[in-house]
Amino acid sequence: MSDSRQTVCPVRARVRVVLPDDDTCWRAAQAEDPRFDGWIFVGVTSTGIYCRPSCPARTPKRENVRFFSTAAAAQAAGLRACRRCRPDASPGSPEWDRRGDAVGRAMRLIADGVVDREGVGGVAARLGYTERHLHRLLAGVVGVGPLGLARAQRAQTARILLQTTLMGIAEVALAAGFGSVRQFNATIREVFAMSPTELRSRVRREPDIGAADAGGSEAEAGVALRLPYRSPLDGPGLLDYLARRAVPGVECVRDGVYARSLRLPHGNATVQLRPADGHIGARFAVDDPRDLATAVQRCRALLDLDSDPVAVTDTLGADPALGPLRRGAPGMRVPGTVDGPELAIRAVLGQQVSLAAAATAGGRLVAGHGEPLRHPLDGVSHAFPGPERLAALDPGSLPMPRSRARALTALAARLAAGELTLDGGADRDEARRRLLDVPGVGPWTADYVAMRALRDPDAFLPTDLGIRHALQRRGLDGRLAAAERLSSAWRPYRAYAVIHLWADLAASAAPAPAVLAA
Repeated sequence: MSDSRQTVCPVRARVRVVLPDDDTCWRAAQAEDPRFDGWIFVGVTSTGIYCRPSCPARTPKRENVRFFSTAAAAQAAGLRACRRCRPDASPGSPEWDRRGDAVGRAMRLIADGVVDREGVGGVAARLGYTERHLHRLLAGVVGVGPLGLARAQRAQTARILLQTTLMGIAEVALAAGFGSVRQFNATIREVFAMSPTELRSRVRREPDIGAADAGGSEAEAGVALRLPYRSPLDGPGLLDYLARRAVPGVECVRDGVYARSLRLPHGNATVQLRPADGHIGARFAVDDPRDLATAVQRCRALLDLDSDPVAVTDTLGADPALGPLRRGAPGMRVPGTVDGPELAIRAVLGQQVSLAAAATAGGRLVAGHGEPLRHPLDGVSHAFPGPERLAALDPGSLPMPRSRARALTALAARLAAGELTLDGGADRDEARRRLLDVPGVGPWTADYVAMRALRDPDAFLPTDLGIRHALQRRGLDGRLAAAERLSSAWRPYRAYAVIHLWADLAASAAPAPAVLAA
């Protein structure tokens, strides 16, 4: 790549295709523009490698360049990952959160490890398609099918573990999701043109991420990793948001570190997350190493690390109402969740009460019905109770108003029975309808769950009292219909507008409305 620094417009917020046009991609590669990392993968047919757009290597000839929307598609074309820029470790594309269609849902499920746990048939069944149709759908949009996407993800996880931990080769293969060491060896050789042992030996020459991020030995504190993101990122804002809503026993924020428990497919885990320059320092301790990749992906979703802050600023920054807020905090993210059912239960707990009261109610629920952790942390001792456990409770036994207790157990029952799905693969419109069918769950709760659990960047909460008060503070009409009209200019990033307005209200002297509790 050359040292030129041309001005390149970022991928625009309203582009509905996975890749921008070839000319835009080429200008991004010429300018070594890091804003396109994860959006675009630059394949060089003359060398057989693929890179990030920001790779500092010499710019190849235009006729030798192809562009891909995923690392998996580049690998399927016979290219190997560049050893210099490591494109497989780029932040994820924000396209998959923005898309609510079948392709976006499939990409989120594959990232969560569903192919490794349930096979391609599991992903297809969740979407209501045949395996053949799912393959055709993904290949037509991203250039590779579900197996290729899952394979690329396993290879990336394996590389990180080989170069940043002391885990044995067989343990790395298991943690990365490979079915056998033989399959693991073959994939690593094909993707990186090195054996696992050779890849690990490069760690002395190419230090990446290691135990220094969180302190202590690996045996004592688990696996230390770095989670990349697109700058800027408002780390203090994220920690403040999570700290205000922290449930005792499940999560806490201390000394710039957010820690919490995780309920994962094969067991529980704990994670410690510390915002740093260009990455989040993370330390995971998992009961079962097969859950490591899933834990990483869910923490990325929790902190909205695949967001494109430049595109959000393009949309909100020019707006008379939101512009000053966005320009003042261009790295603000929409906090997600590591567990959709947990988020929905907590949203019901927080209806019409203060933040402190919601946290107290959550702490009591955890103390009475949560699962003690095998590897607790200071302040994190339990996993949040799953819907199966909560669905079996007598509403009258819960220390809360009877109507809210009934809503909580009814919601848990539908989640436990599979009648309601709140993960990355859920149909957002269908999930909202099913949420509203639960007695005691209204539009505010459904929209809040869509924003955080379903990762809809365009979710909006027009019934929220905090939104009304924040708009009124800025001299605008905060009534429901007026807020809806005003928000049309903020599409497709209305969820970011919600977070900005809530933060503005919290920073003021005005008391926070009770409905902000969740």
